[in-house]
Amino acid sequence: MSEKPSVSDEEWAAFVEAARDQGLGTEEQGRALRKVRPVKPPKAPKRPKRQEPAGWRTGPAWQEMNGGAARRRRAKAVLGITLAAALGLVAVRPQLVTGLLPESMTSALPDSWTERPGDATPLAAETARPTAAPEPVDPNRPTLEEPFRGSPALRWADGAAGIEAPAAKATGWMTKAQVAKALATARDFLVSANLDPAVLRGGRPAHALALLDPKQPDLRSGMEKALAEPSDRDDPTLLFSRFSPDQVRPVGTVVKVRGRMTLENGKGKDAGTVLIRTDYTFVYPVVKARPGADEVARTIVRRQITFSVADPARFETTQGKLGVSAWRSNVGNDDCNRPEDGFFHPWFAEDRAADQASPEPSGPAVDPYDRSKDLDQLPRECGRVSRT
Repeated sequence: MSEKPSVSDEEWAAFVEAARDQGLGTEEQGRALRKVRPVKPPKAPKRPKRQEPAGWRTGPAWQEMNGGAARRRRAKAVLGITLAAALGLVAVRPQLVTGLLPESMTSALPDSWTERPGDATPLAAETARPTAAPEPVDPNRPTLEEPFRGSPALRWADGAAGIEAPAAKATGWMTKAQVAKALATARDFLVSANLDPAVLRGGRPAHALALLDPKQPDLRSGMEKALAEPSDRDDPTLLFSRFSPDQVRPVGTVVKVRGRMTLENGKGKDAGTVLIRTDYTFVYPVVKARPGADEVARTIVRRQITFSVADPARFETTQGKLGVSAWRSNVGNDDCNRPEDGFFHPWFAEDRAADQASPEPSGPAVDPYDRSKDLDQLPRECGRVSRT
């Protein structure tokens, strides 16, 4: 059955004549005419052969796929954060005003407007990127009994409770049930890679590795190599949080967590995949491993990881496993001048006192608790943090 033109023959002739009067060339006339005159739809393309998602084999090395990891920053020169009194009472201490408001009115305000020094009331789950860094809190140092004292993380969720998946819904090629399973797998990976006590004590993240798609070999084999032979180029801490048991031990059993997870249908180079974007900050209190050590230090790790679930009708993939299309990380309070050995190395006050000969890190101080900026916006050199 033939298509009817969208314009009459008289209108068509007038349009052609006007195009000639304007001096349009043959090719330009063609482009202009196609805007108003329908064309027959092209034949349906043949179903493409299944392949790997872009970048899995033919893309860059696994360490640099769609972005790398920001260089770690050690807290050798911890700076205080000052507030300008001239901004006025509400600008400097909005809590004095918001503390008088009902919870229904304060729930929509930024974290920095609702946090109160020393307040341990848990924060509501993060549903969007904050607009500012958390305000300074209790300046007192942490203790073995209160390892999060003086940290904004005091009000953050404990461990896996801080990693909440969004409600599942049919997205792209995936059904609601498939999405729910993928979200649960992404959460499982984050818990295993960042909260498993055995992994934190330097163990091999076997469960997390098993969740990665083996048909994305650059990542899986790259991480296996990094764990076996860590180096500045092959660094397992890009995805896994690990401390050397010979140097430090965790204080208590709680790791504080804050962040969010979102879901979207891949487009452009990610067409044919469903993307799970995650952005979480983990706060680890540790003490030196030697008997009797009681100085608590905190290492703060923020990770942005994008997991991808490819359509098996179009790509070579493994059902139930996750691809990783992009990741970045930033670590506050870690000796980034030390040769890479696959572990984080927190700095303690006694280390700073004993290391007077080392040059001071340069550059602007970074607040590791500030989740208002994307990791792409942070400096990549080994620098300073404003607090831990």
